[in-house]
Amino acid sequence: MQEPDYKNVTPRELKEKLDRGEEPILLDVREPWEFSLARIEGSRLVPMAEIFDRLSDLDPHAETIVICHHGARSAYVTRILDRSDFESAYNLEGGLDGYASVDASVPRY
Repeated sequence: MQEPDYKNVTPRELKEKLDRGEEPILLDVREPWEFSLARIEGSRLVPMAEIFDRLSDLDPHAETIVICHHGARSAYVTRILDRSDFESAYNLEGGLDGYASVDASVPRY
């Protein structure tokens, strides 16, 4: 199996970072209706369709963790950030659905 051409962070790794008080940029690329159903506290919503228009709003030097529902849209956006010279962009493996398995405060939908 071929390794992906982007970096991942597992739900457990992200939960541990947040529990330690680390503050990566949590970039949620889902749609507003999805964001209203469930999100990780502190996430910033930038729907995938708007990412090219909003790249200049983001800090390419900050650790950025990209989030979607299951990990496909976020993987796509992580590749875009990598190609736009973001230093530390990571895809949340399994998306918000995967994260809900390690953080009971995040509902599944």
